[in-house]
Amino acid sequence: MPEVSLVLRSTRVVTPEGTRPAAVAVAGERIDAVLAHDAALPRGARLVDVGDQVVLPGLVDTHVHVNDPGRSAWEGFASATRAAAAGGVTTLLDMPLNSLPPTTTVPHLRVKQETARPKAHVDVGFWGGALPGNTGDLRPLHEAGVFGFKCFLSPSGVPEFPELDRDRLATSLAEITGFGGLLIVHAEDPHALQDAPHRAGPAYTDFLASRPRAAENEAIRTLIDTARGLDARVHVLHLSSSAALPLLAGAKAAGVRVTVETCPHFLTLTAEEVPDGATEFKCCPPIREAANQDALWQALADGTIDCVVSDHSPCTADLKTPDFATAWGGISSLQLGLPAVWTEARRRGHPIGEVARWMSAAPAALAGLTAKGAVAPGRDADFAVLAPDETFTVDPAHLHHRNHVTAYAGRTLYGVVTSTWLRGRRIAEAGTVAPPTGQLLERNH
Repeated sequence: MPEVSLVLRSTRVVTPEGTRPAAVAVAGERIDAVLAHDAALPRGARLVDVGDQVVLPGLVDTHVHVNDPGRSAWEGFASATRAAAAGGVTTLLDMPLNSLPPTTTVPHLRVKQETARPKAHVDVGFWGGALPGNTGDLRPLHEAGVFGFKCFLSPSGVPEFPELDRDRLATSLAEITGFGGLLIVHAEDPHALQDAPHRAGPAYTDFLASRPRAAENEAIRTLIDTARGLDARVHVLHLSSSAALPLLAGAKAAGVRVTVETCPHFLTLTAEEVPDGATEFKCCPPIREAANQDALWQALADGTIDCVVSDHSPCTADLKTPDFATAWGGISSLQLGLPAVWTEARRRGHPIGEVARWMSAAPAALAGLTAKGAVAPGRDADFAVLAPDETFTVDPAHLHHRNHVTAYAGRTLYGVVTSTWLRGRRIAEAGTVAPPTGQLLERNH
């Protein structure tokens, strides 16, 4: 076993047992021990004392659209993982669509891995895709190490990644359940979307009407019913509709193996504050009203919602036209998720330990990343160091995202990420990111 080479000390270390003064001893790439704050320094170890700044487990973001290769003008592994490192994210899982080719076969996965390998500043894993007609590719992708499979129940927005209808959902889910896999689902019902009013133009209220809660609610009901019949494991992506919460809570109580995520933009932004024409706020499902947001926070507190991840889905600035009907739908927030969520959490009285659970421990558990998600012996020495009471105003030009378009522009947020550590090595400090040292991860890593 390697000897302890680093001790990271703080009066506020977030551990599974609570937040407390501690000294975290690192041997090689793993946490060796979590010691008392005043413990003697192991011989030869380097001490980094961050004072009263909070040491959290490195964030695990399981919902990132890197778009590389094929649409790398939108984002890329170099820029996305730099942004992740600067924002305290040490592990991300890349979504299978918006890149060309999509991650729907093993050869396509290999293309994605080879693209990412030399560029990754943080650890990177991959989701596969479940499409009409690729049922035979699902088991090989599972065996090749993808963490699960994403599908859409309504049009995805890109032609190379078509949605599953109810019958194909059942077929794909039966196959995935047969080898013990996980299906993660963009849950909006296409019929409810088709029946909603559609009006082009800059008015956010018109766009919001075109993506009603009923679309999410009906798709989630379909997913739960299908999963119950197959005893399948499923995950609801980017929950926006609070009206679906009783349905989800009831399914969990009845033993359906369903988990749920929401996103920083649903927890921190509201429909009432979106200016007309401000399509940097457009995403699908959409940002809803303040009362809806309150219910999402309550569901996080009571465990109906399991985790918070970014759904970072950037594009070039020209695709954010002022018409909500035609603009690309996606929020760019990878670097800002932790301070955005912490700003609202502290206002609502949630401690930093809960934020760490929602944004690190729970996403790690979702993906089966047993070495990630906690400041505990045996885990990877991944840390985000946060000055929780310091503020900054978001200047898009200072973000590492490839395109400087974000709904958070001009907002003052609490929580400055002062350094980020990956497997015992400091990879970011004061916004400056070191050369790439991230690894590619596979399921069960």
